Amino acid sequence: QVQLVESGGGLVQAGGSLRLSCVVSGSSFRLGVMGWYRQALGKQRELVATIGSSGSTNYGDSVKGRFTISRDNAKNTVYLQMNSLKPEDTAVYFCKARPLIGIGEYWGQGTQVTVSS
Repeated sequence: QVQLVESGGGLVQAGGSLRLSCVVSGSSFRLGVMGWYRQALGKQRELVATIGSSGSTNYGDSVKGRFTISRDNAKNTVYLQMNSLKPEDTAVYFCKARPLIGIGEYWGQGTQVTVSS
């Protein structure tokens, strides 16, 4: 059974930094696109960043220049370095992974990030 476990969330002051990690376990397939999404209270889930198996990246407009996504394929892990955090970055952050070949997607349980002003 494929499991995604996020870690690294917490409470930080505006202007601070956090680094999220997401470890994928139980997969018998190579991982394709991995990504981070977030959902603030009362809002829809939105894209934060994605990274392909070869390292190509894509970012949501609101985080460009502040967040950096990376991955370690040997460890089946994706990271999100978040700098210059703002109160509007407060949300539950979810990790998602897709297989390199085939269909389907897998989600983590989420990790709370709270940015105080």
